[in-house]
Amino acid sequence: MAIKTRSKISSETSMSSMSDLVFLLLIFFMITSTMIAPNALKLLLPSSNSQTQAKPFTTVSIKDMNDGTYTFAVGMQICAETDVEQLLKKELIGQEDPYVSLHVDKSVPMEQVVKVMNIAKNNNWKLILATQPE
Repeated sequence: MAIKTRSKISSETSMSSMSDLVFLLLIFFMITSTMIAPNALKLLLPSSNSQTQAKPFTTVSIKDMNDGTYTFAVGMQICAETDVEQLLKKELIGQEDPYVSLHVDKSVPMEQVVKVMNIAKNNNWKLILATQPE
């Protein structure tokens, strides 16, 4: 007399929950990557092979507009050259030993860079010149 088993074990697994998880992760990473905007201005930074470990509290960006004018941005706010110091003071109020990151386009003359460096020196802020890796 042959004994037959009634319960058959299925070796198949459902992949629908795995695909749902992958799509949720994809959506999450797409949304968070669009929220990250390191600069208010698109800049072509000079290259360097040295790096610093200090975390800046805010950034100052300078871009050449190719018509003799320069666009300044403090953090994500575009401003006039005369307003840079006031906006930096607002952002760095109450900070102890603040660092400011300076992002400057390659085509900007050194005169504009020195103006921001003097602002940082006069207020005893430490300045980091941002570069891209070589």
